[in-house]
Amino acid sequence: MTKLCIFDLDGTLLNTLEDLADSANHVLAAHHFPTHPVDAYRYFVGNGMPTLIHRILPAEYRETEVYPICFNEFLEHYTLHMHDKTTVYEGLTEVLEILQQQGVKLAVATNKVHSTLAPLMANFFPTVKWDALFGQREGVPVKPDPQIVYDILSATDCTREETLYFGDTAVDMDTAHRAGLKAVGVLWGYRPRTELEEAQADIIIENPNDIVHSFPIFAPTKLLTNKTHTL
Repeated sequence: MTKLCIFDLDGTLLNTLEDLADSANHVLAAHHFPTHPVDAYRYFVGNGMPTLIHRILPAEYRETEVYPICFNEFLEHYTLHMHDKTTVYEGLTEVLEILQQQGVKLAVATNKVHSTLAPLMANFFPTVKWDALFGQREGVPVKPDPQIVYDILSATDCTREETLYFGDTAVDMDTAHRAGLKAVGVLWGYRPRTELEEAQADIIIENPNDIVHSFPIFAPTKLLTNKTHTL
């Protein structure tokens, strides 16, 4: 019986790509560096904001004093603009509310800087009560290191066997497997099915509604009708 669902954030719960790209390109343009198409950020994100900035900078500046300056400028700009274009993936709020009503605990494990997490969740999921929210914290390794999962399990008093992990990248699948959890790959995010398959996702689902239909968490509901999961 599933008692806890852990979700990645970017590309799993929220489509944050445009806001991330806009803030990153704003910093690049300010330093007269080439900018990148929004779609390119699908592969720049996923390993934390410091790594994002490292990836987008011209190679000759990545190991110089320019890097921390650009990172701080990015974080400042993104904190002010992270609600501008970000959206919740369709159907997810309803699914989360149903999970919550059925007593399933909900948590977020993200490589996004921890200070940005609570404001995002309060703004985009005002009706959802989160049992644990963990982002990138100083002194704690980022995903795919499993420490963030261990912290969530401890905070929620749940076991690995009672937990499912949902994410859209190979980093997420690796995180789940390293922590001993079942890894559920989602196809509505930033990366293709091939990446999730190569990362050995235990289950791949195509639609948020499949969270309900794929697992024996609770009784089916009339509100959710699409059954497109891959088992």
